[in-house]
Amino acid sequence: MPRRRLLNAAEREMILAFPTTDDDLIRYYSFTESDLSTIRQRRGSHNRLGFAVQLCCLRYPGSSLPTDAEPPASLLALVAMQLGVDVSIWQQYAQRAETRREHLIELQAWLNLSTFSQFDYRCMVDRLSELAQQTDRGIVLAVAMVKMLRQQHIIIPGVDVIDRLCAEALTLGTRLVYEALTEPLAEHHCRALDSLLSIRDDSKVSSLAWLRQSPGPPNAKHILAHISRLEVIRDISLPDGLQHAAHQNRLLKLAREGGQMTAQHLRDLEPIRRYATLVAITLDTQATLIDETIDLHGRVLSALFSRAKRRHVERFHKDGRAINDKVRLYSRIGRALLQAKQTGTDPFAAIEADQCRCRPIRHCDL
Repeated sequence: MPRRRLLNAAEREMILAFPTTDDDLIRYYSFTESDLSTIRQRRGSHNRLGFAVQLCCLRYPGSSLPTDAEPPASLLALVAMQLGVDVSIWQQYAQRAETRREHLIELQAWLNLSTFSQFDYRCMVDRLSELAQQTDRGIVLAVAMVKMLRQQHIIIPGVDVIDRLCAEALTLGTRLVYEALTEPLAEHHCRALDSLLSIRDDSKVSSLAWLRQSPGPPNAKHILAHISRLEVIRDISLPDGLQHAAHQNRLLKLAREGGQMTAQHLRDLEPIRRYATLVAITLDTQATLIDETIDLHGRVLSALFSRAKRRHVERFHKDGRAINDKVRLYSRIGRALLQAKQTGTDPFAAIEADQCRCRPIRHCDL
């Protein structure tokens, strides 16, 4: 069975794509006097054109043009214009593969480039494995690889080699992530993690599935259920700082992948991958449970405040008339007392006189 490709079709075309805009074409493929002097040393217009095109390809994207490949029309037109030749003579150059190889060797020496060797392959796998511990996106690894090869003046190999190398680096990086998450675990940690895959006594689901259940409506019952789940995770007692052992991107990706697996599927994984996945799931579940518990608590308090506010408004509307009567009574009493003070009369008599004009005063009103 053929190996599954890491890069999709669009990414494979993009990784070593030629420039498409006029600005980029001029930026990468404008010849200096030194370039033109070297190009003019080739005999025949078709050889000069072919040599110049090979020069452009080695400068950007940084790879040699395959024997059976055609350069982009825009590149060919720009090179032909600078050399003062017709683009149609390219077909004459393309007929001799030997000439292409000879020119490639000359350009490699002139540009101080080296070919991509087996040693470079192994070194690049090791370097990309560090990046692979942060991301599992093949295109990110491929772009980083191409950038490093350009900086080291190494001719970039074909897309198939890039794909294979990045896939190997990703495999190595993933293995390093597994080791970082499992190395601090003791035997009791592994037993506790394995117990999460067992069916709970009071239900038909595994402990892991129970831990990842949704919080439900905001009430005290569900808050207590989430607290019980957090206690189960606390009892596992994972080593401190384990959440920092792997990059957050890989940790979340591993937790998502594990969350889509059944308990049986997780049990069938090789031990290092199983425990790494369970660690990632446990850490992610713990953070989720804490967030959901706080959210449930906030929603319960919000509901209590809303209910209390609603009752207060209802009671206020119900008792509003009586309150208004009291306010008016106190207002009249106040005015009577102020008037009595200004006229020097008896304040009690003034109050009684004011009340007699409205209704008999009661001691409870005073």
